[in-house]
Amino acid sequence: MRYIQINPADNVMVAIQDLPAGEKVSAGETELEVKEEIPAGHKVALRDFAVGDNIVKYGDPIGHAVKEISQGCLVNEKNIKTNLEGLSEYTYAPSPGTVLMEERNLTFRGYRRKNGEVGIRNEIWIIPTVGCVNGVIGQLAESLRAEKGIDVQGRDLLSDAGVDAIVAYPHNYGCSQLGDDHENTRKILKDMVLHPNVGGVLIVGLGCENNQPDAFRELLGEYDAERIRFLVAQQVDDEYEEGMQILRELYDVVSKDKREEVSFGELKVGLKCGGSDGFSGITANPLLGVFSDFLVAQGGCTVLTEVPEMFGAETILMNRCDTKDLFDKTVALINDFKRYFISNNQPVYENPSPGNKAGGISTLEEKSLGCTQKSGTSAVKDVLRYGERIKTKGLSLLFAPGNDLVASTALAASGCHIVLFTTGRGTPFGTFVPTVKCSTNTRLSEHKPGWIDFNAGTLVEGESMTSLADRFISFVGDIASGKPTHNEKKGYREIAIFKTGITL
Repeated sequence: MRYIQINPADNVMVAIQDLPAGEKVSAGETELEVKEEIPAGHKVALRDFAVGDNIVKYGDPIGHAVKEISQGCLVNEKNIKTNLEGLSEYTYAPSPGTVLMEERNLTFRGYRRKNGEVGIRNEIWIIPTVGCVNGVIGQLAESLRAEKGIDVQGRDLLSDAGVDAIVAYPHNYGCSQLGDDHENTRKILKDMVLHPNVGGVLIVGLGCENNQPDAFRELLGEYDAERIRFLVAQQVDDEYEEGMQILRELYDVVSKDKREEVSFGELKVGLKCGGSDGFSGITANPLLGVFSDFLVAQGGCTVLTEVPEMFGAETILMNRCDTKDLFDKTVALINDFKRYFISNNQPVYENPSPGNKAGGISTLEEKSLGCTQKSGTSAVKDVLRYGERIKTKGLSLLFAPGNDLVASTALAASGCHIVLFTTGRGTPFGTFVPTVKCSTNTRLSEHKPGWIDFNAGTLVEGESMTSLADRFISFVGDIASGKPTHNEKKGYREIAIFKTGITL
C-alpha cells in the first residue's frame, strides 16, 4: 500500500510511502497525477481547491484552503488553516456508543492489595512533599537499591514475588504555591501514595513547607500505616539514617508480596498520544480504540485526556455521553480549557506542534480527529477533573493538557495501571506507571528499538486489525503480568504536575 483514502467522503488522501512527482494514483473513481513530491504521512489533494474550500479527512473538515491548491499537490499547514475560533455552544445529540466485542475471560498476574484494589507492579516509592528534599530522596533510593542489589531499572525479569523497583520521584513543588496549584500538587501526590502499583511508600517532608506533612497525612484519609511511612527531615538528627531504617522496614514487608491470577477486567489503562504524525489516525490510534472497546467489554476502565486535542472533534465524544449530565460535564471540560487559554491571552487553537507538522498533521481538527480515535466507539461513562480518581467502569474523560508528561502523570494519578502512548516521532520518557510506546510506523520502530515497545505500522503493510489487536491484547497482558517496558528498563520515570498560577 502506497497511499490511502481514509473515508470515501475525503477530498485528500495520505501517502503511506513517499510519492514522487509524476506518479499515477487513484482513489475511488478519481485518477490523478502527483504534481510534486509527497512525503510519507502527508496529504495529497484529490481535486482542485479554491480559497475557502473545506479540506475533508476522516470524513470531516479539518480546515479550509487559504491558497488555491491544484489536484495532485501537497496539502499542508502552508496552504490550509483551521476552521476553529472562540468558544462554542453545543447541543446534546445522543449517539450512544456500542461495543460489540466478546468477553474472553482473560487474566493477568497482579498484586491484590489489602483494600481490594489490584496493582501490576510491586515497587517502593520515595515521594517528597516539597522539592527542597529532592536530593535526600535521590540518595535514599540509590542507597537502598545498592543495598538490596536492585539497579535503577528494577529487575530485568520480574518474578511472581518481591520488590520490582525502588524509585524516587522528585518534583519542584509543595511550597510557594497558591490556590489551584497548591491543591493540584497535593492531589497528585496523594494519588501516587495510594496507587496500587506501589507496595510501600516513604513520604519525605522538610517541615516548613506549605504542603505540611501532617496536613498531607490527613488528606490521605485512612491508609495502611505499615506500608505508608513519613519522615520529616527537620525533626530528626540524621534524615539519611532515619530514612534508610524506615525503607528497610518497608522492604521487608513489600518483598513478601506475590502475584496472583486476576481478571483482565481489573485493568485501568490511560490513552495518550505524543509526537503524532500522519499515520497516527490510521494505525496506532485506531488500534488503541479497538483495545479500549475490548477492555470495556471485559469490565475494565480506559481514560482519555489531552483536552486541547479534543478541540474540533469534541462533539463526537459529547454525543457518546451516556447521560445529559455527562454531556454537560464534557461541555464544561472543553470550554473551561478554552477559557484557560483565553485568560492567559493565548490563542486557543495554536496547535499542532512543529513535529506534528513535519509528520503530516496540518490543523488542530486533523490532530483531534486522529487523537480521539484512541477512545474507540464505546459510551462515555464519566468525566474526571484533574487529580480525580477513576470511579466508574468503562470509558472516562479526564481534564488535563496535551503536554506528554503532565497528561501521562494525570492519567497515572487517576488510577491507571498503564499508559498506552502512541507516537509517530518517538520519545523515551515514562511516568510513574509503565508507559508503553506504540509506534505509528515501522520506520520509527526500526530506528528507535530502545524506545518503541510495540509497532502498529504493520497495519498498512498487510496485517489485519484483528491480527494486530490480538497481538496487542496479549502484549498488554504480558506488561500487566510483569514484562518491563523500555522506560522501565532504562529507569526513565518522571512526574510533572499541572501548574496554572503564580509562584511566590
